Amino acid sequence: MNPALLRRGLTVATALLTLAVGLGGPPAAAAGGPGSAPYLPRPTGPRAVGTTSLHLTDDSRRDPWASGVNARELMVSLWYPTASPNGRRAQYMTPTESELLLGEGGIDGVPLDVLSTTRTNAFADARPAGHTRGLPLVVLSPGFTKPRTTLTTLAEDLASHGYVVAAIDHTYESVATTFPDGRVATCTACEVPHDEAFWNRLVTSRAADVSFVLDELTEAHAQWEGSRLIDRSRIAMAGHSVGGASSVTSMLADPRVRAGVDIDGTTQVPIPDSGLSRPFLFLGREAQYSPGSGDGAVATWERDWQRLTGWKRWLVVAGAEHASFTDVGLLAEQLGIDIGAELPAARASAIVRSYSRAFLDLHLRNRPQPLLDKPSTRYPQVHFCTPETSTCV
Repeated sequence: MNPALLRRGLTVATALLTLAVGLGGPPAAAAGGPGSAPYLPRPTGPRAVGTTSLHLTDDSRRDPWASGVNARELMVSLWYPTASPNGRRAQYMTPTESELLLGEGGIDGVPLDVLSTTRTNAFADARPAGHTRGLPLVVLSPGFTKPRTTLTTLAEDLASHGYVVAAIDHTYESVATTFPDGRVATCTACEVPHDEAFWNRLVTSRAADVSFVLDELTEAHAQWEGSRLIDRSRIAMAGHSVGGASSVTSMLADPRVRAGVDIDGTTQVPIPDSGLSRPFLFLGREAQYSPGSGDGAVATWERDWQRLTGWKRWLVVAGAEHASFTDVGLLAEQLGIDIGAELPAARASAIVRSYSRAFLDLHLRNRPQPLLDKPSTRYPQVHFCTPETSTCV
């Protein structure tokens, strides 16, 4: 990821959020009425969704960001189909995580714990359901500084369609990672100079995190009771921002990852000249990632596009901003905070869910997906790009 572009993006995002609160007065209440808690849209699949969290420790490597820490600790959230919804909806994030995430965005006009009250759709610790080795696995990686919970809407939706989803908090890269014993790890990596070596180190570390989590979920010593449901031959990865860029790095490092999705992320480590033959989807902002529009972020996609030798698509979304592709856009809109997007947050979320699921259904389930063949009248904001001619239709 280009450091200058990321710094500029973070500055603009922070300015927009701060301006919206500072000039607009107290944010509007959520759509449910005065005092309503923020909420996530309902999943579109037929199955009830369960969720749980795992605390995993990789004793084989030192932490890349915390000096003197000789093991890599990770928190991972899992979403999966359940036939035993227990009535207890999962907490979106802790009050401390809410406070630190709002603080990172410069938001001070809302209750500090407001994001911890967000209404989710998954049932906490519900029993996993499915046939042995019957469910594909999708690993999700969030943007830099963002908690894994900011990808919950996508995760819940995929689980409702019969996927196991594992979202990773990359410790010390997020504003807050809460461990079961109450410890909260903050963003140590934020204090490191963000030069080219930093971004290379970050995506390489994330690839190692992904491989370790795959080991923990699919090997004989699997750490989750539902691991028997996972089909080890059907694994994909998707991520937002640097999490999307890390999908490329993870696929290069681990052949178990059969397909990848980069959601609005400038790629960092180039695909080698030998190419990458596994399926890949680019999905990003029209304003940032239209081919032929200049150097910087789009140039990294153009570079890697030439080296993707298998099935591939390049899609851009009109009117979207960086936060539009995650829960951040949804929650900001409900709180009356303007992120600068012309596209309504619910519409952007529907696009991310529909196209991501279509890609995964095609490549992990071999189900034909006309949505990926050409532009759709259902989603006129989504344009199919041909980088060779610098056109999008």
